[in-house]
Amino acid sequence: MPLTIHAAGVLLDMDGTLVDSTAVVERLWVEWARAHALEPAAVLGVVHGRQSHASMALLLPERPHEANLADAARMLEQEVVQLDGVVEVPGAAAFVASLAGTPHVLVTSASRALAHARMRAAGVAVPEAAVTAEMVRASKPDPEGFRRGAEMLGVEPGECVAFEDSEAGIAAARAAGMRVVGVAVPVGSAAARAVDWIVPDLREVRVVMSGDGGGVTIELPDRAPD
Repeated sequence: MPLTIHAAGVLLDMDGTLVDSTAVVERLWVEWARAHALEPAAVLGVVHGRQSHASMALLLPERPHEANLADAARMLEQEVVQLDGVVEVPGAAAFVASLAGTPHVLVTSASRALAHARMRAAGVAVPEAAVTAEMVRASKPDPEGFRRGAEMLGVEPGECVAFEDSEAGIAAARAAGMRVVGVAVPVGSAAARAVDWIVPDLREVRVVMSGDGGGVTIELPDRAPD
């Protein structure tokens, strides 16, 4: 039987949750890693879910912040135009469409321009409400973005449910006090242990009831985190 959850608001990550941009992200970060004599695998283990400059600060802690911002800006210029291979996470377009008229907000570490470019490329509608990189001071795993999203919806963070895929994003939503649905998180991983529910993708996630100002009820396939 499906699991039923009710939330005053739904908060949605983008990369890895609604949109699969893995091919582009990993290609650009491998190039950056090699340019800085870093092991690509180690770099890829850090970058998912974080803003680019924040990842760079973790990987090169002695490097000036201005240099990270400059590299991140150059990377963004490439990301916005390199959209080949950007696709929806299965079921994402239908799930986001079904949330129309309900309290929901996009919370992404991507810039506004990049979020719109990738969502359009994947055929997923961009929610009217969105928290993008320009709107926060701190990157995930800091909870600022999720708290800002709940504030935009006019609801308490503890009454919300977040859909996330990365360890950084899951930690951010948890720190904001939210319940978390992990999308395609590896079974047995730290991320899997940190979420309330796991779904392999969004094909079986259903909006079954919503009310005027009354939040939203969602059905998930019956699978508990391992």
